[in-house]
Amino acid sequence: MSVRAFEPQFMPIGVLTAALQELTPRDVRDPDPDRAIEDWLEFAQELGADEIQLAAALHPDESDVPAEAMLDPVANTLDLRAPFDPKRADRVLASVQATGVGIADLGYFDNMLHQDAAIRKTKHDFMIRVFDAAALLGSRAVCGFVGRHQQKTVQENLSEFEEGFIPLLKEAKSRELEYRIEQCPMPGWTLDDSFHNNIGYTPGTWIALHKICEKHGVGDQLRIHYDPSHAILMGQDTRSIFQYLKDEGYGFLIAGFHVKGQVINPKGLAAWGYGGQTIDRGDYVNGTPSENPADQGNAWKKQLSICEHELPGTAKHDPLAYLQNRTVDWLDHQLAARELLDLDVLDTPLIVEHEYGAARVQDRDLLKPILQGSIAFTRHIDEAAASMFSLQNEVLAGQDIPVQGVGRRAYHT
Repeated sequence: MSVRAFEPQFMPIGVLTAALQELTPRDVRDPDPDRAIEDWLEFAQELGADEIQLAAALHPDESDVPAEAMLDPVANTLDLRAPFDPKRADRVLASVQATGVGIADLGYFDNMLHQDAAIRKTKHDFMIRVFDAAALLGSRAVCGFVGRHQQKTVQENLSEFEEGFIPLLKEAKSRELEYRIEQCPMPGWTLDDSFHNNIGYTPGTWIALHKICEKHGVGDQLRIHYDPSHAILMGQDTRSIFQYLKDEGYGFLIAGFHVKGQVINPKGLAAWGYGGQTIDRGDYVNGTPSENPADQGNAWKKQLSICEHELPGTAKHDPLAYLQNRTVDWLDHQLAARELLDLDVLDTPLIVEHEYGAARVQDRDLLKPILQGSIAFTRHIDEAAASMFSLQNEVLAGQDIPVQGVGRRAYHT
């Protein structure tokens, strides 16, 4: 019999800077772009966060997608109209040191397989600028989507990935970076009935994409930034996803997390089912696609008709919702991550992503206590899960003491 010490390991807690898009007013940040990063690092310190996920995006004057057509507007906290050079990096890193808040990674979330060649090139050129910034800031990863060529099937998009995305991963490799895919299916990216518009949406495709990457020597570059809200959107549960990855030998793929929930609306689900609203959304006018970006935003009813994003800690749940995979069981999420995945827990960030519409107030003073509460909730849930894991899997196991009960089990309904 061995005696194991009680030594829980906690994940660092961060926040995506898109939570407050214009923390620094445009008339200040446009002529002095790195001021926005400095201000966000100071704000994150006030929120009690360990790290930020630094949001990058095409400047509003350069984007091909109008803000009115987006479900969750992006933020260009990292402004790359001008290249990010060592002088800019030194300024940002000085702020990192002064605040004690780290930069977990950089996030640029866009369609990297866009069917328009010129638009795709613009996005790829911008992504390489994000890679350059990440390298200068000493970040290990950039997070984003794969996307989809909208005029081809998902199967055909595997070839698009091999031809169009592998070169990006080679650029990442040359800078010693990982590219971490978030698995949102992005149903509102198109006005047709397609739901899966980011082909990296589920473990089956993660593995298929990774096999392509291995063939081209960039397997170490492709990782997953897992967001359980998207699993709920597609009727999946976290424990089963993690178990599947372990069973298939891919427990190493997940390297970071977005902490965002999803609350399924049973009435909407009864009306439309998983896959959401496919008619009478308002994105068509007189039978043809509307040219009004605000109307085009109604394509997101494929998602909004059945669910709503959750900011962790803000929602009350019927206990049955956890068992029906209609919301995220955060405690089991954090337990399953430790039990089933190949993680360096101390270096795996939990990034709070704020997309709960009713609470997306864009006023610093109003938003501050909301984010403080959610970040604190996330930290305490992780601490509770870490304590349970250490007690059950290390302390009790070391003394051959059985764990009580069964708990949530993968693949069980």
